Amino acid sequence: MNNNSELQHQIAGQLGSEYELLEVQMQNASGRPVLLVRIDRADEQPVSVDDIERATRRLSLWLDEADPIGGEYRLEVESPGAKRPLLRTRHFERMLGLKAKVRGGEHAFTAPIKAVSGETVTFDVPGQGDVTLRIADIKANLAEFPSEHR
Repeated sequence: MNNNSELQHQIAGQLGSEYELLEVQMQNASGRPVLLVRIDRADEQPVSVDDIERATRRLSLWLDEADPIGGEYRLEVESPGAKRPLLRTRHFERMLGLKAKVRGGEHAFTAPIKAVSGETVTFDVPGQGDVTLRIADIKANLAEFPSEHR
């Protein structure tokens, strides 16, 4: 399958309402293809090893049956981890005050998340002050790990 957005949609459907699909990547580590699926829990609790196992079983069964990719590859299901992708308004709201690595358009910086309003987020960029950007126009990842789950 060449359409990554269609694959993402199908994988999200297989995960069900229990999990939120954050990212799907096809990687080629050392010449061995890897399908990386990054998930979060829909209830915003920490992702456990049991969650990873459950999601891996669901996806493995579906991938074996539907064969949407073709060829050999290894499936890896991961929690968001320290470099959590920030994709939606609520992701930024949960991480308010923490630093994010931001890229998009003419912007590339690491700065604390200062405020979130609708579809925009404001960062306190060192040497520039407040920079407000539309979430849809940037790619952002958490740049510091919170001391407790958020």
